[in-house]
Amino acid sequence: MYITVATPSFASIDQVDAVIAKLDGPPEGMRARYIGTTDDGELRVVSLWESKAHAERFLTEKLGPAVAAALGPEPNGASDVLFVNVEREYVRDPVA
Repeated sequence: MYITVATPSFASIDQVDAVIAKLDGPPEGMRARYIGTTDDGELRVVSLWESKAHAERFLTEKLGPAVAAALGPEPNGASDVLFVNVEREYVRDPVA
């Protein structure tokens, strides 16, 4: 599995929602997505992927067109993305 930690080129969760709305359903290989802000107010999008290939395919083939459709061509430049190879996983058992 792989994690991507993205700092979008835009700054609001509403803009992230607009981009997601332009996607044709959930991205292939994405297991989870978390969107929020840091203590200093910077937007982050953290996604868990089945593989690095899934993440890269989404970032290169799907994300750019969705951003352009929602917000226009690259609003403030490209997003910064950090890739993390998952070495260990802990998932809390759901409470029944």
